[in-house]
Amino acid sequence: MQSHAKVVVVGGGCVGASILYGLTEHGCTDAVMLERTTLTSGSTWHAAGLLVTFVRSHNVSKMTMETIRIYTEVEEKMGSSVGLRKVGQLRVANTEKRWDEFQSYISIAEAAGVPCKLLTPEEITEVHPLLNQSPDIRGGILHTEDGYVNPADITMALAKLARDAGAKVYQNTEAQAYEKLDNGHWKVTTNQGEITCEHLIFATGNYARENARRVGLDLPCIPIVHQYWTTETVPLLKERRAEGLPEFPILRDEDYGAYLREDVGGIQFGPYEFTKDLKLFAEDRVPPEFGADLLPEDFDAVETQWERAIERVPTLGEVGIKANTRGPFQMTPDELPLAGPAPGHENLWLAEGMPGGILWGGTVGNRLAKWIVDGDPGMDMSELDPRRFSDYASKRWTMDKVRETWGTHMDAHVPGEDFPDARPMKTVGSYDLLTAQGAVWTSFNGYEFPRWFAKSPEEAIPEHSFRRTNHMERVQKEVRTTREEAGFIEMSPMTKFTVRGQGAAQWLDSIMANKLPKVGRMTLSLMLNDKGGMDAEYTIVRYADDDFYLISTPNWRAYNWDQLQRALPRDGSVVIEDISEQLGVIALAGPKAREILQPLTDNDLSNEAFPWLSAQMGEVGYAKGVHLLRVSYTGELGWELHHPVGYNRHLVDLLLKTGVKPFGLEALESMRLEKSYRAINREICKDLTPYEADLGRFVAMTEKIGGQVAERDFIGKAALQKQQADGGYNTLVTLKLPFCDTSVMFDEGVYADGKLIGRVTSGGFSFYCNHDIAMALVPQDMTAPGTKMQVLIHNEMREAEVIDTCAVDPTSTRARA
Repeated sequence: MQSHAKVVVVGGGCVGASILYGLTEHGCTDAVMLERTTLTSGSTWHAAGLLVTFVRSHNVSKMTMETIRIYTEVEEKMGSSVGLRKVGQLRVANTEKRWDEFQSYISIAEAAGVPCKLLTPEEITEVHPLLNQSPDIRGGILHTEDGYVNPADITMALAKLARDAGAKVYQNTEAQAYEKLDNGHWKVTTNQGEITCEHLIFATGNYARENARRVGLDLPCIPIVHQYWTTETVPLLKERRAEGLPEFPILRDEDYGAYLREDVGGIQFGPYEFTKDLKLFAEDRVPPEFGADLLPEDFDAVETQWERAIERVPTLGEVGIKANTRGPFQMTPDELPLAGPAPGHENLWLAEGMPGGILWGGTVGNRLAKWIVDGDPGMDMSELDPRRFSDYASKRWTMDKVRETWGTHMDAHVPGEDFPDARPMKTVGSYDLLTAQGAVWTSFNGYEFPRWFAKSPEEAIPEHSFRRTNHMERVQKEVRTTREEAGFIEMSPMTKFTVRGQGAAQWLDSIMANKLPKVGRMTLSLMLNDKGGMDAEYTIVRYADDDFYLISTPNWRAYNWDQLQRALPRDGSVVIEDISEQLGVIALAGPKAREILQPLTDNDLSNEAFPWLSAQMGEVGYAKGVHLLRVSYTGELGWELHHPVGYNRHLVDLLLKTGVKPFGLEALESMRLEKSYRAINREICKDLTPYEADLGRFVAMTEKIGGQVAERDFIGKAALQKQQADGGYNTLVTLKLPFCDTSVMFDEGVYADGKLIGRVTSGGFSFYCNHDIAMALVPQDMTAPGTKMQVLIHNEMREAEVIDTCAVDPTSTRARA
């Protein structure tokens, strides 16, 4: 074995082979793959190999389509089959909720580049005559590029092409220990000797947790046990093959919670285990004797699915069973991979937790390779970033959420839907007070967060639908009360850091696109990457020349922390502290906010003494050490009260006694849209620059120093200058649309004269204006107020009109009041 390589990949399954191939495709041939036994011997060899593109996410849809494209190219390069069959995939809707899900999905498909179409019940019968006719069938959706591939064949092909390009594959070579060297390289100790590398990638499948522990990582992924059966030859399928007819598409039907596909003349039956029946595997360590093994059949776990499947596809029960395949593969709490930089480690990359390594292998291999070679993955990978989970993701929490996620895999899902298992976990002191107020809770970064408020605790039942629900009346009341009087929201899960030290100001100035605020003031600033994309957003408060307080979104606490740590100067001149668990946050907003808060504090809240976007320390009620920040995400007059967390219950109790009512996340989201405030991972994301998001006002190319204008230098500046010079980029606008029972959400296609011109980044119903609002990326010549276009919502083209700035208070007069 060689002693050094630029990149070492640990793991020889489909994902590892895809990474090795991706590296060579991007010009890095000095790459090595280490496999503990032989290629494909883990989960790869017994995988079903399905290629599925049905997911309501713009970027994730593009990723799954990329895998199919890569495998197609690999087969062409090989000049021989890798078992790739684009037979299509047919999903059947038997309920209104499922049909709503399909109609919502079809609205994003073209914008994401996914070919698919909705089918009537009659068309379904033509496409898949084996399916029993049922009056329950509402319709279906057919993905024409979906299909399957032979897992072993595609893995071997990827490895061969990588080797042909100069990469090395070492089988029977087990990585046993890792050490970070003083020069920043990694040393990998194996049973065949040692090898050093600049970049180290983990793609270890079922060994993910135990392997990651060697470098101090506790990964939120657990192997689950899944199985499928293959029947004896079905005469009809045999006849069709003899006639040269194509395979039927893969069939999914929620009634039986499984997929069916042709398999060498028979039918492959792949049921999805319910939560109560799902078995986990090797929660801490894979048994040493376990290799390319299968586990014993467990028919009892899926008997219900089998019986229902026979009712819908009688042919399944007319032939015998030939084989059962049951084995483990990785699963994460949200059924998405852990792919990207490993938190807390330079040049260590993760390609773990793959809920279908064949499906994810192509795109993850390509994007990680590009990230390592070019310094950027070429698209926003945030939904797969391992740092989306922070330290709340314990092993037991992961186990329960994995069971829940897989057990509800076949359910119709509404975006933003909450799931109850492993909750509540973290709560603030006011949790009982807000629950008594009727709070319906959601979860952020492990913490409970109020979503909306029912009339009473007894009526606090979560509702999730693609259509208008009863609780929307409650949300509308929260919005109108806040806009017309006042309201407060408990927001303690927010991310909170302090940045101090003699080099703090200089360092922050070099990594933030906006200039720093003056002492006692605050500003919004964006942290960019080298391409000018927006990596993060912070509200920065300055208490002294070298004393800063940074606030960001709850769910990206681990990501934000890791990004700042990577950018930190090594001379000790800057010290960052994560105080997210130490401070709670309550936001009070509305035209009466001043008169409600003033009797509770000695701070002068007048406009003259406490202007908009300023910050003071003070006392509120009995609470000492409170950060009073005059800012509000609602766009109304308001203050955020960042307080020592022990005072949380006291402050909520204090506000409730004034008569002010709480509001939840859904009301806040509606008010955000009414103000066209940008949101993390929607308008503020790695794929967009501040200019594309129309946030140029938060970019400062220059600043005045001593009365002189000086150029600033910050990460991403050169890319922004180039973009300004080149022009021609799409820009974010705000659209007004009619409400028709189903609202715009996100990622829907935007059209003009029947042609796709852009996509929605986020949208929803305005409870104050009584119409839908969306923010969308469109060409610059379509941005003038009054410009007409259409948005595809729930498979229906709806007229939309560009409005100037935002729907409510465009001059921010209310916030400055």
